[in-house]
Amino acid sequence: MKLSDQDRKLLNKIQKNFPLHPEPFKLLAEELAISEQEILLRLQELESQQAISRFGAVFNHHRVGSSTLAALAVPEQEIEEVAAFVNTFVEVNHNYQREHDYNLWFVVNATDQSGVERVLDKIAAKFDYPLLNLPMVKGYHIDLGFPLW
Repeated sequence: MKLSDQDRKLLNKIQKNFPLHPEPFKLLAEELAISEQEILLRLQELESQQAISRFGAVFNHHRVGSSTLAALAVPEQEIEEVAAFVNTFVEVNHNYQREHDYNLWFVVNATDQSGVERVLDKIAAKFDYPLLNLPMVKGYHIDLGFPLW
């Protein structure tokens, strides 16, 4: 999908410092000179076209719950099926494939550690593949925002 100039402006604006305000889209609409409805429609379209993977807040998981980085060693011919199942859990916010024996990586976030373990147990029960559970020992902030020109 080719991004329009308006889409790039919108995405640049919302990547960082999204307005913490009762009407954030109203503020964005005024700043970007487009309607609130158009902003919401553009975000839905960008997500449906997979130009963006998600739109939502990112929280410090230690303050609001528990999380872990996990990985599975999946036969290449089954990676899509397993990834689709992993994605059925609302606790999984993303996954990605890597070139490694453990080739399907994903992050699980839940309200508590037992919630994280419940998701991992369900995934392990469905597929008999080696699973790594790599809870964070020390946190680092990585800024994943980048300008779209």
